[in-house]
Amino acid sequence: MIRIVQLGSPRAKKEGLRLGTVRRPPRGVPKSEFSRRNFYDVWMPILSPSPELVKKGLHAVTPKEWRSFERNYRAQMKRPDASHVLDLLAAMSHETNFSVGCYCENEERCHRSILRDILKERKADVY
Repeated sequence: MIRIVQLGSPRAKKEGLRLGTVRRPPRGVPKSEFSRRNFYDVWMPILSPSPELVKKGLHAVTPKEWRSFERNYRAQMKRPDASHVLDLLAAMSHETNFSVGCYCENEERCHRSILRDILKERKADVY
């Protein structure tokens, strides 16, 4: 099962590996500390919006702007490299527990809310 999380938050019991679907590693944190500080065990920037799209998402205020961000992010996730990773995660979700996440406090205005929906659409077991 996949749990969708805010990176840096306390880990849930039996959460499994934590995958960071972010464009950049946490600032000021040594790489050796990422896992211990509950950021992530494996970095997967391929599932993060592009740098340009991250900016667009962070500045989306209106529902129309957010829908535009979502449309563009979904298009990026349809690219073969990202699509293959999503297929792998969906398949793995039936066999093991792990989590995916981002730093954003508000999941409703974060790409991870869209990632949750994309994984569900691919028949992943999502918590």
